[in-house]
Amino acid sequence: MDSNLAQEILSATLLAGTPLIIAALGLLINERAGVLNLGAEGMMSLGAVYGFIAAFSFSSPVHGLLAGLVVGGITAVGFAFLTITLQANQVASGLALAIFGVGLAGFAGKPYESRSLPAVADWHIPFLADLPWVGVVLFQQQPMVYLSWVLFGLVWWFLYRSRSGLLLRAVGEDPGAAHVIGRSVYGVRYLAVIFGGALCGLGGACLSIFYAPMWVEGLIAGRGWIALALVVFATWRPFRVLLGAYLFGGVLIAQLFLQGSGIKVTVPAQLLSALPYLATIVVLVLISRDPRLIRQHSPASLGRPFRADE
Repeated sequence: MDSNLAQEILSATLLAGTPLIIAALGLLINERAGVLNLGAEGMMSLGAVYGFIAAFSFSSPVHGLLAGLVVGGITAVGFAFLTITLQANQVASGLALAIFGVGLAGFAGKPYESRSLPAVADWHIPFLADLPWVGVVLFQQQPMVYLSWVLFGLVWWFLYRSRSGLLLRAVGEDPGAAHVIGRSVYGVRYLAVIFGGALCGLGGACLSIFYAPMWVEGLIAGRGWIALALVVFATWRPFRVLLGAYLFGGVLIAQLFLQGSGIKVTVPAQLLSALPYLATIVVLVLISRDPRLIRQHSPASLGRPFRADE
């Protein structure tokens, strides 16, 4: 493999992992508050289609990202109302949201399936972009790659260096104790769920505007489920989310590279396309072999409803 090809693969891996990082960081905050939202696939789909529609209508990727952010947040409000206020089952509500979101996105995007957006130019960081080899990979990237790094830094700081992050983790571990000392468990969980939904919508918009500037039904293609798996893979820690997203992004790019290299003559293209999902299953199986690791790092109240009157 020559140097230029290696640079292209690594650069594409960073971009492919970016929507996963954004969505998984949102889900991480969501789950740290003790709420399990399995509707990431639906929220990412809605963010992708409405983000594309806004970007196409206003000829502005910024409008598209804002639309994805808002749509994801609004969708999460509905989920929060069902699961936090009405105490509906979180697993069933999340699965319903995933199915509803994918279906609504396919319906809303029908008039736009033949449309595309102009590619967004890479950002070249002055001086750093001129560094040999590493400059092309790290400092000549789409703006969303840099935004994902900023989000990672902010989420890490919020969780481990701020009082609000400490409160969020306390609510996720023992909401009853947080309620006793006068903290609003419902308020914290609402904000966490809305934040998670907004980032899922933003991740979907990133896919339809920057990664593949077009809309087709099924564009998300299971990335919402991968983002959910990433949170478990990362054992609810931001830095591992970053590494895991690039790992899965690398598998995705690798299968595209293999399909374009002629290997598909002997290996079915469908099998190569399944590689990222196969990698997800393998990783989850390996992690599940050590249940102590899951219990040690997962929020103690994850998936459990909280009632203030009990």
